Amino acid sequence: MSGRPGVILDRDGTIIDVVRDAELGVVTTAFHPDQIRFLPGAVEGMRHLAEAGFTLAIATNQPGVAKGQIPWSALERTHAALLRRLQEAGVPVAAIEVCPHHPEGGPGGDPALVQVCGCRKPAPGMLTKLAEALDLEVAATWVIGDTPSDVEAARAAGMRGAMVFDPRRCELCPLREGPGGMGARARPEIAGPRIDSVAEAILATWARAAR
Repeated sequence: MSGRPGVILDRDGTIIDVVRDAELGVVTTAFHPDQIRFLPGAVEGMRHLAEAGFTLAIATNQPGVAKGQIPWSALERTHAALLRRLQEAGVPVAAIEVCPHHPEGGPGGDPALVQVCGCRKPAPGMLTKLAEALDLEVAATWVIGDTPSDVEAARAAGMRGAMVFDPRRCELCPLREGPGGMGARARPEIAGPRIDSVAEAILATWARAAR
């Protein structure tokens, strides 16, 4: 291989849980360090992948700034805390790439971020940028996410797609029939209810290929 094998992970619904406000009846994504809640098996799965020699990175769509929902500083603060907590747990993340764009935006949003871009998943821009910056071998790099757009982005970037799918938590997920009911381009090669189970399958696939 000309580069290193990598695993690029989605953020919300993959590594950390969504935020539920029972009083307001709102489900949203984390925008403050205090809202970071790791999903079961996420830290363990990421640690196993790192220990096996995969370079870890995160690629996340975060249109809240374009929609006028949160300031950019909130994203930076949350991501700094996320990376710090992962590092403390023995999970080194080499980089985090954010797409702040949205095609329509919202009231009070940053108009410079209201655009159709090449980085918002399912576009592959964030993935190809990470592969270049981290010297990743594209064909040996996996993308782990929780929606079809993550898998489609992986395909568009020439990477392999895996999906975290737990039917018991689908607040922000369009899937109802599971990964098997998706079209060929959005169907993951590997699927499991948690990152640790997905990581186990990736490592098994990697070991077979190395024989």
